[in-house]
Amino acid sequence: MGMRLYLSLVAIMIAGAATAQPKNIRQWANQDVLNAKALTGAHVGISIMDPATGKYWIQYQDDKFFMPASNTKIFTLFTGLQLLGDSLPGMRYTENDTAIYIQGMADPSFLHPDFTYQPVKELLTQTHKRIWYQPAIIKNKRFGPGWAWSDYADYYQPELNEWPMYGNVARIKMQGSEYTMVPEYPTRSGERLPNEVLADREERENEFVLHFRPEDRTAHDFEVPFITGGNEQLLQRLQDTLHKEIGLLPTAAASTGKIFKSIPVDTLFQPMMHRSDNFFAEQVLMMCAALKWDTINTRKTIGYMLDSTLKDLPHPPSWVDGSGLSRYNLFTPRDFVAVLDKMYKIYPKERLYQLFPTGGKGTLRNYYQALPGRLHAKTGTLSGCVALSGYLVTKNGKTLIFSVLVNNHNSTATAVRRAVEDFLVKVANN
Repeated sequence: MGMRLYLSLVAIMIAGAATAQPKNIRQWANQDVLNAKALTGAHVGISIMDPATGKYWIQYQDDKFFMPASNTKIFTLFTGLQLLGDSLPGMRYTENDTAIYIQGMADPSFLHPDFTYQPVKELLTQTHKRIWYQPAIIKNKRFGPGWAWSDYADYYQPELNEWPMYGNVARIKMQGSEYTMVPEYPTRSGERLPNEVLADREERENEFVLHFRPEDRTAHDFEVPFITGGNEQLLQRLQDTLHKEIGLLPTAAASTGKIFKSIPVDTLFQPMMHRSDNFFAEQVLMMCAALKWDTINTRKTIGYMLDSTLKDLPHPPSWVDGSGLSRYNLFTPRDFVAVLDKMYKIYPKERLYQLFPTGGKGTLRNYYQALPGRLHAKTGTLSGCVALSGYLVTKNGKTLIFSVLVNNHNSTATAVRRAVEDFLVKVANN
């Protein structure tokens, strides 16, 4: 054998060793996930694909449908990246010599404490023209389809509307017998709870119930959604913020006005993905509709994406909201691999990796600490449902795209996550 041929064969063997899937991957899947005690009786789907070759390293029930929980936000992120451009649409507006007419476009950053840059507020505060509010045409209800009605006062389920303020939650700080509240609403003291300080709200009105423990001098922070109400209530909040009178046009109408942009999109996408912010995710799909059509309609945004950019998904999903709060959502693991692959091919991986949490950060702060910077993925959790989909970089520097969906488990989410973690760490390090 000539030396040149010998060296070529060695090079091929080395390259093959660096790129081939581990022979034990199915054994690891069986041992760590499929036969794990925490997943006994669970419905499990696994899909791992090499985007460089398009070949799958493992497929187990990846054509079956699962409730994805907050993995739905991956589809929401892709939609926002495709449709929103570089900045969020803060509002539509038209103006003449004496007046400015404004209309909401569902931007969730307005007055939100996460965002110190408030260009819409600055413009409306500084103008000397009379401000008129033009209600938008909106088809969304205050909650998404299939959401839990009893979660109305929980921080993770604020109401949805065309012009959010403060993230549509009241931020309450309680210490001893004192409290502060932004924005302010009527409050009353609730019954003393044995070992708990709590802020709550009446179901059908904006009266907040504060359960104090005067001897507890620790500061307790709460976010309790307020009822957004109709146009009059929206207008009142806006007037209270701007400290000026605002006129209300009587009927909702499409606006042909200019778009005033607010913050860069990634400054919203990152917290949406890192802390799994349901409110941001829902408003993203609403903003997309407001930007593209004359009606704010999440269903229309979803339908558009499924009929265009996502029409080649392996298995057409049942996709009903932006956050994944709804149990009506049904996706396959292969669908997640497909959309993550699209994102990987369209957007720089440096940008994508910043948008997804990594090991030890965000919703992964207690997981994958052995893989910092090598796993970038979105978690998902509902009762009986655990999901993780994203990008995994092996010890040889190869990027893999994966999705692991678990439904109908009867263990703890932590135990299920640890089982999946054991499996993916082996894939990454072997």
